[in-house]
Amino acid sequence: LAEAGVRNLKDYNKMTPEELKERFNPQTPEEEAKIPKQIPYIVIIIDELADLMMTSGKEVESFIVRLAQKARAVGIHLIVATQRPQATVVTGLIKSNLPSKIAFRVSSKMDSRIVLDQNGAECLLGHGDMLFLPPGASRPTRSQGTYIDDIEIRMAVKKVKGLAEAQYEPELIQIKATGTVDEEAAKDPLFDDAVRVVLETKRGSVSLLQRRLTIGYSRASRLIEAMGAAGIVGEYKGSQAREAAITLEEWDAIKAAQQRDNDDGMNA
Repeated sequence: LAEAGVRNLKDYNKMTPEELKERFNPQTPEEEAKIPKQIPYIVIIIDELADLMMTSGKEVESFIVRLAQKARAVGIHLIVATQRPQATVVTGLIKSNLPSKIAFRVSSKMDSRIVLDQNGAECLLGHGDMLFLPPGASRPTRSQGTYIDDIEIRMAVKKVKGLAEAQYEPELIQIKATGTVDEEAAKDPLFDDAVRVVLETKRGSVSLLQRRLTIGYSRASRLIEAMGAAGIVGEYKGSQAREAAITLEEWDAIKAAQQRDNDDGMNA
């Protein structure tokens, strides 16, 4: 935005291709091709803040505050939800940087004050009964949240999927620091097949690979260890199967991105 000389995403997306070219002043066709014609809006949803705060509280707090303070100008909006409105979860710093607040029924006046800075949410009836406090308002508005059942959710998701194919960003997936799998594991001709078996079943089990791929214990164990090192499956849990850390769709997106990078390198 600074290079384009605009204050926010809305003003950037209003510019014509000619204006963008004039402001960025690309020197080569490759540089011109990298100029984004339209920048999308992004909505970040944290479904349960308490889980994050219990593991990395200070780090999570600083990231949320930075997003809340600066991200709105570039079209990034943040929705934070929790079932535990406690002072250790919804800290004063986080709350002061979230301008809009919604409270459903809570168990005590203290919980209501943590969310809204006032009593009231403890008296709600449940089932979508809520208090909405918009930016700048001193008194909340009582509203009714709409109930959406599973059938409606599936219909809405199906509609959205039909409008545009999902685009995954491989860099956001925790698969090693370099974004690539272990080289030794990649040399095993069954590595990709093993990954697909694990992600389809969502179980990182040595015995599962032995049965599905008809291989010995040692080879299956090495494949699972390689997936763990690459971030494809979770940590070792003794006799229990490891959990899948990514989805099959995310793995396909990673492989496609790696293939594109390889093709670009060959063309160069």
